[in-house]
Amino acid sequence: MADWTDCLDFGISLAKQASEAVLTAFNRQKEVKLKSSPADLVTETDQRVEKMLISAIRKRYPQHRFIGEESVAAGEPLELTDRPTWIIDPIDGTVNFVHRFPFVAISIAFTVNKQTEFGIVYSCVEDKLFHAQRGRGAFLNGEPLHVSGQEDISRCVVVTEIGAERDDLALSTLTSNIFRLLKLPVHGVRALGTAAVDMCQVATGGADAYYHIGMHCWDIAASAIIVKEAGGVVTDTDGSEFDMMSRRVIAASSSSVANRISQVVRAFPCRRDCGGAPGANGGAAL
Repeated sequence: MADWTDCLDFGISLAKQASEAVLTAFNRQKEVKLKSSPADLVTETDQRVEKMLISAIRKRYPQHRFIGEESVAAGEPLELTDRPTWIIDPIDGTVNFVHRFPFVAISIAFTVNKQTEFGIVYSCVEDKLFHAQRGRGAFLNGEPLHVSGQEDISRCVVVTEIGAERDDLALSTLTSNIFRLLKLPVHGVRALGTAAVDMCQVATGGADAYYHIGMHCWDIAASAIIVKEAGGVVTDTDGSEFDMMSRRVIAASSSSVANRISQVVRAFPCRRDCGGAPGANGGAAL
């Protein structure tokens, strides 16, 4: 197995540099533009941070490929190939960033042969650096992470998001999913406004599960391997093998919790991210 530690270390150093740019802009007035919906926002900082990350990585690794949220929004193709690929969300939680709600993150994943080798999530305001490398465990600020191991859904805190979708079918599906979960029951349902940080709460054991429909690969690629390496399980919302390009995910403390959630949540139709194949997360059942 190839050792991608040099790339991981470089990615961590870049995430720290990018966090400084995000924090500098955090309390300032922002120029905001809409993308797909009134809840799908982009700022100059999103674009600048992504350009900085890609430029630095390309200079060091000129043969590597990229999937970046803002690059795709600007028209770049979204294609996951076997070549070494960096999957980047420069600010996960842009709505939070605009409103100064203190959960914003830089998310960086690295794949080879469509398999995730490592993931980095830097929660900027909290100064929490999550990372994991395939087969080597997950860490928060250098300390090992472990999921809660909870197997009883009635004792779980579940994290989810409403997301940027605003059509009637998506909203009714998302809200009815929350209703069905609360009726199981569960201890509670929470939302932080950033999929990457949401999923990392499962890795810490602070939450027992996360699920969502409609997010993109750059939202969850890094945090999926972090959950797996912390001992968790990641699947599709129907309980099948996780495919990070499908725009559906359950991350849980145990298979029993993941299976119970898959029995009650429903998906709405959403166009998959292109270029992936089942197992593109780095193997079956993260």
